[in-house]
Amino acid sequence: MFTIKNYKMGFDLWELLLFLFIMLPNFLWFALPAPNDVLRVSSVTPAADQIGQVFQVLMAAALCVLRNTSRKQPMKASYKAAVVLLVLLYFGGWLLYYAGITNAAVILILCLAPCMAFLLFSLARKNAVALLAAGGFLLCHLTYGVINFIR
Repeated sequence: MFTIKNYKMGFDLWELLLFLFIMLPNFLWFALPAPNDVLRVSSVTPAADQIGQVFQVLMAAALCVLRNTSRKQPMKASYKAAVVLLVLLYFGGWLLYYAGITNAAVILILCLAPCMAFLLFSLARKNAVALLAAGGFLLCHLTYGVINFIR
């Protein structure tokens, strides 16, 4: 059950590291364009993109600063393994993208894998605020990917 009294403010380094680690390929992409760089075209979903950015900031903030005191420590190994696999899938998607492969499967990997990693991490940490924000980010990110590159 979600109650705000179960949450306290406190910085969590692991959540920040996960967020920054997942963002590494994005930092590379900003600095170094890929061949066949379809992600640099103008988006036809600017409203969804802006809402997604808000959800992304809320998600990162909730992961890094809100802690559910009722969660059990440590995170279950199955959640850790799933998050690691999703991050590896995401990095693999970026490798394919930089290899010039920009098909629907690669775009979906780039959209879904990081969002699913954040969703699972939020679920494992029993952080309902981050879970809701990650869900909103997922919907907006998927909307962006499908409408701009797959439809």
